[in-house]
Amino acid sequence: MTKFTEKNSYTIIFSIIMVLVVGSLLAGVAQGLKEKIDENKRIEKQQNILYAMGINNNQNNTDVEFIPTKEVENTFKKYITKQLVYQGGKITEDNNAYLIDIKKEEALAKKGNYKRRLPLFIGEKEGKTFYIIPLRGKGLWDAVWGYIALDKDFVVQGVFFDHKGETPGLGANIKERFFMDDFKGERIFKDTEFKGISIVKGNNDPLNKDKTDNEVDALAGATITGDGLTAMIKKDIKLYLPYLEKIIKK
Repeated sequence: MTKFTEKNSYTIIFSIIMVLVVGSLLAGVAQGLKEKIDENKRIEKQQNILYAMGINNNQNNTDVEFIPTKEVENTFKKYITKQLVYQGGKITEDNNAYLIDIKKEEALAKKGNYKRRLPLFIGEKEGKTFYIIPLRGKGLWDAVWGYIALDKDFVVQGVFFDHKGETPGLGANIKERFFMDDFKGERIFKDTEFKGISIVKGNNDPLNKDKTDNEVDALAGATITGDGLTAMIKKDIKLYLPYLEKIIKK
């Protein structure tokens, strides 16, 4: 008589049991770590927003250095003086606006009459006001996102970019300091017309000294990633312009 353990049915049942057991263990671990994961995401968002407005630990010619984890919460409260949410033409204050999931809001807005929540962060540093806008778009392989800080004249004061799966050494360099630093001083308007900022290959200004051309020199071998950033910047800043103009003109 064939032993039960030698039958195909045994293998199938054993595999099902193992999948259920391992799945339950992983779910338990994930649930146990959820609080820590959420905390890390919260800290990371605060660090990124602060970085865009120039609050970081960068030294001359160093890599990107964020405000340390232990200091970020107090630093965020010190420099971010207001968190606003725009939704359906209304402006409200929300001290947790930085936790709004931009990806989910964008998806909800595509499904029906839902008016997405648009968070905006107002910062103060050395007597200067910064308006920090969250950005999200599509690179070559997956999502790209970040923050852009503007002053009252709509001049870029800093940016932060990140990505999910761009090519190392090419598109992934959008999060490197040498690329992000080029955006400082760029303008999003040409005279009175909104232009955004284009990442352009061969823009005859590789050192990015011309801050009135609405262009930043592209990364080598990362044309599609650059195009994604260009589209993202124009698309998302445009959403905020009516509200920004109201606030700045007050």
